[in-house]
Amino acid sequence: MANTATNPIPQFPAGFLWGVSTSAHQIEGAADKRAPSVWDAFTAEPGHIKDNSTAAVACDHYHRYPEDVALLRDLGVDAYRFSISWPRVNSPGGLDFYDRLVDELTAAGVRAVPTLFHWDLPVSVEEAGGWLNRDTAERFAEYAALVADRLGDRISKWITLNEPAEHTLLGHALGAHAPGKQLLFDALPVAHHQLLGHGLAVRALRAAGVTDIGIANSHGPTWPASQEPEDLEAAAFYDLLLNRLFADPVLTGQYPEGLGELMPGDVEADLKVIAEPIDWYGINYYAPTRVGAPQGSEIEFGGLTMPAELPFSVREIDGYPVTDFGWPVVPHALTELLVDFHKRYGDRLPPIVITENGCSYEGLDDQDRITYLDGHLRALHRALEQGVDVRGYFVWSLLDNFEWAEGYARRFGLVHVDFKTLTRTPKASYAWLRAAIQSQR
Repeated sequence: MANTATNPIPQFPAGFLWGVSTSAHQIEGAADKRAPSVWDAFTAEPGHIKDNSTAAVACDHYHRYPEDVALLRDLGVDAYRFSISWPRVNSPGGLDFYDRLVDELTAAGVRAVPTLFHWDLPVSVEEAGGWLNRDTAERFAEYAALVADRLGDRISKWITLNEPAEHTLLGHALGAHAPGKQLLFDALPVAHHQLLGHGLAVRALRAAGVTDIGIANSHGPTWPASQEPEDLEAAAFYDLLLNRLFADPVLTGQYPEGLGELMPGDVEADLKVIAEPIDWYGINYYAPTRVGAPQGSEIEFGGLTMPAELPFSVREIDGYPVTDFGWPVVPHALTELLVDFHKRYGDRLPPIVITENGCSYEGLDDQDRITYLDGHLRALHRALEQGVDVRGYFVWSLLDNFEWAEGYARRFGLVHVDFKTLTRTPKASYAWLRAAIQSQR
């Protein structure tokens, strides 16, 4: 894909938040200084990670955070979205690291935006039932209160959960991610309990004086494989799971029709908690999905084995360039997604922040990543022009990192990391984004 990013990106509104994102398990390392997470247990079992690697060291951000904060400062971003490791907080002195990190960010003039849960559940909580257990929602709220009490004097913008849809689907329905359960639709209680944990955490953060709270959900347009009724029905069902199961309860206080009755407990009472008002809504966007009727047998897609029991099948999207991960590059689908959200939820939709958007490419002279970012920023600006209230954009990711089941085979970073020496080297896309941000000021 040739670099066509030759013209300055359009001007975004004053106060628009420019940032980059990471997550704790993917970059921190220092596994010996925290309790084990479900991802430690998952990677210890052969065959789960494609290159048989672990995140025990990862980028060693735990020890090298001053260097990484300097990269953030030089990049010129307003904010840094990172996640706090629940297993680390459960360990003696675990919050001390985040104290140091937040102080370093503050000194560099970079706003700290923590995510409280980015998939690394403590093994001790998993052994007590994990997200299948309602009590985990309560424990999550207690953990949120503990973190806010320690860091809330320096952090004003918070995220409760990252991508509960993927954590439910990949971790509990299909078994491709930790904790490796293959429950298919019996994983729905995991969705409900994460949403309940979100609502309880919002209440806990409010009680601690926090005033700027959001959630980071993954979304993307669902394109039917054809206009045949069976393909349209399958695509509508997939869209419900991806784009409405986690958005409707948070934004409207209701599950999509037919799903609430499948959830555990006093669902109506829980929905009042789940719909606790938030200040902004985070969207992680990567690509649209083409969906059709079931094909009658297991298929491989995007590194996943899709079981035949699912009432849909995910198909390839032809006619677009793809990333090294094989994901189609479709910037205009971001505009489509945001405009559709704006129309669907109307006044119930708070301001949006793009909490993740990025791509996997090899090489230091990553012109394809520049073209990708350029195209998606233009698509984002078109959504603003159509009336969508978007307040910020975070690139995934600052650093090449441990990419979950892919191990170290996929590089999403603006900064190259040599995983043998841990040397950081800014890529061409880092310089491009720095210039783009400077042009906005």
